[in-house]
Amino acid sequence: MSTVILVGAQWGDEGKGKVTDFLAQQAEMVVRYQGGNNAGHTVVVGDKVYKLHLIPSGILYSDKTCLIGNGVVIDPEVLLEEIDSLEKQGVSTANLRISPRAHVIFPYHKSMDMAEEDRKGEQKIGTTCRGIGPAYTDKASRIGIRMIELVDREELKAKLKDVIEHKNDVLAKVYNFKEQHDCQQVLELYSGFGERLKKHVSNVSILVNEAVDQGKKVLFEGAQGTLLDIDHGTYPFVTSSSPIAAAACLGAGLGPTKINTVVGVAKAYITRVGEGPFPTELQGELGDQIRDRGHEFGTTTGRPRRCGWYDAVIARYAARVNGLSYLAITKLDVLTGLETLKICTGYKYKGEILKEFPDSLKVLAQCEPVYQEFPGWQEDISSIDDYHQLPKNALEYMKQLEQLSGVPVAIVGVGPGRAQTLVLKEIF
Repeated sequence: MSTVILVGAQWGDEGKGKVTDFLAQQAEMVVRYQGGNNAGHTVVVGDKVYKLHLIPSGILYSDKTCLIGNGVVIDPEVLLEEIDSLEKQGVSTANLRISPRAHVIFPYHKSMDMAEEDRKGEQKIGTTCRGIGPAYTDKASRIGIRMIELVDREELKAKLKDVIEHKNDVLAKVYNFKEQHDCQQVLELYSGFGERLKKHVSNVSILVNEAVDQGKKVLFEGAQGTLLDIDHGTYPFVTSSSPIAAAACLGAGLGPTKINTVVGVAKAYITRVGEGPFPTELQGELGDQIRDRGHEFGTTTGRPRRCGWYDAVIARYAARVNGLSYLAITKLDVLTGLETLKICTGYKYKGEILKEFPDSLKVLAQCEPVYQEFPGWQEDISSIDDYHQLPKNALEYMKQLEQLSGVPVAIVGVGPGRAQTLVLKEIF
């Protein structure tokens, strides 16, 4: 039995797509377990760039079974566009399977998302307005519609009638939203989606458990990151699901006793998209320089990411709530050329040094980072294929990052390409 969960150890955008793609070479099954198309993974293979939002990164390997678990909320239109795009690029999606228990995003979810963000004004969360949160809300309210209903026209028709009438009422009377959703139009459009996706719908829990029991290598792929977790993130500036490792079991239908390893993906610095406190954020020219060199713009939204120094307080927090076995550090090459590097080792708050990540956003917003400084390196590291060939200062930076985080580093990325990956410890 060899099961690996891959999680984001920061605020998302850590490069999980690249690491998933790299580890998928050894895996036989790749499972996406939560989130929706508010997430995006960019995978570079040779001269081709693939941008994935719902389909697991392992789809780029024709011999891998790729599963979308029940913990994911699915926009079927986006999923079909992704399938069509991959097929046009010569990537087969025949091995894609979707849980019948996964909930579906409808047009009214997007309307609710936009209306609620508008209502909040300056207090907005910074959601992508793709309907993710409202779909999870309907799931918790027990009025959601799942894939098993999407592929059954009669069942879909019966459920849509009541839900759309209710949503139109709320949108008009609570939000003064002008758009109204026509039940018949939605039914025709979405039953068509259901017909196309029907061949992919299969019991993911059975497939995963059979693979694990047969000793196959299974990789679980999370979206977003630890600090965007609905329970353990910087609430309320979080996503609507749980990206942490424990959610892989819930989102795929697998018991926790069957998990072996948890790998946390983190950049050699840190980024954040949207609102909320960010202790190590770099303002001005240096932050812009890292953003430009690291191409720090959202895969899904195109929004510029806020950039900052590596935060070991966050790393230790992510290690605790996920039970991290290893770290995979990405984008080390982006720091090349900087004279001095910094790692945040603690927070200063009202004269006290905090070593643990605070629960209160009010406290976090008032924290000042406490840094250790390290000399940078000038050598190009993007073509290095042996970790020990890294410049002395790069090796020292990685050593300190590992020690301050409290988790051993297993993988280091020195560029966006699949081949630009250094392995210190084998994961599978």
